[in-house]
Amino acid sequence: MTAQIIIRQIATMPIVIYQQTLSLDHGPMKSMYPHGFCPFYPSCSEYCRQSILKDGVPLGIAKGAIRILRCHPWTEGGIDTP
Repeated sequence: MTAQIIIRQIATMPIVIYQQTLSLDHGPMKSMYPHGFCPFYPSCSEYCRQSILKDGVPLGIAKGAIRILRCHPWTEGGIDTP
């Protein structure tokens, strides 16, 4: 594995931990929202994780932050690809 891949995987670890514990779309509380809680597909945390793995840590975090800013109760949501 190259150093870049390892850095990207380490950077996504907090997101994976969040998804497995607190996320309403991925974690144990998923049963409360069978159709998903996030209005976007993929969910905001998954979009950020995929962006970091695809584009690197700085750009991935920036894209994830922009996505989170777009996610609010009045958004229509939709499908995004990182």
